[in-house]
Amino acid sequence: MQRLTPVTAVLLVALAGGFVLQLTLGDPWVVAFALWPLDAATTIPSPHGTLAVHFSPWQLVTYSFLHGGLLHLLVNAFALWMFGPPIERLLGRGPFAVYWFCCVAGAAVAQLLTLRWTMAGDALVPTIGASGGAFGVLLAFGMFYPRERVILLIPPIPMPAWLFVILYAALELYLGVTRDGSGVAHFAHLGGMLAGLLLIQYWRGRLPIRPRRILMR
Repeated sequence: MQRLTPVTAVLLVALAGGFVLQLTLGDPWVVAFALWPLDAATTIPSPHGTLAVHFSPWQLVTYSFLHGGLLHLLVNAFALWMFGPPIERLLGRGPFAVYWFCCVAGAAVAQLLTLRWTMAGDALVPTIGASGGAFGVLLAFGMFYPRERVILLIPPIPMPAWLFVILYAALELYLGVTRDGSGVAHFAHLGGMLAGLLLIQYWRGRLPIRPRRILMR
């Protein structure tokens, strides 16, 4: 069993704590901290009274501490537990925290743009979950440890990390384009990966803006 690193451990506790608060406080907590469409501005009834629904800037991050159920939380927490520690050891605590929240925010932006382009303006569709951060960490693992073996759960097929990441991204793109109707924010997942890729390339000095080099690979 791998040893947890500090930031990864804090994030895992925070994800669990956010879920507990969500279950305890109910609708007001979700309405305040889930990610709502940019043009959402209405009220909804609840056992706690009438609640105002609208987008707020902090939701670009806070939505990641809410989840659609225990399984949703466990899947994201497992990905963070599995791939977070080696990336945190490589980047360092501060940069890893920046990387995580950059991926989370990038996923949120991608989801907001997707909702703006594909849904009616009055549709109320909140987005929750830390999948954007999890996908960003997965991308980093595939980039920095491409030859490490990753085993699919269903079916249990081992493959190098770089191939796993590419296939997973391709699947997310396919499901997002075909709009499979599952309610999964596939483009948010891709947005988390894209944000992570851009930040890594920035740190490497491979973007046409002034770099801050912290990665040597």
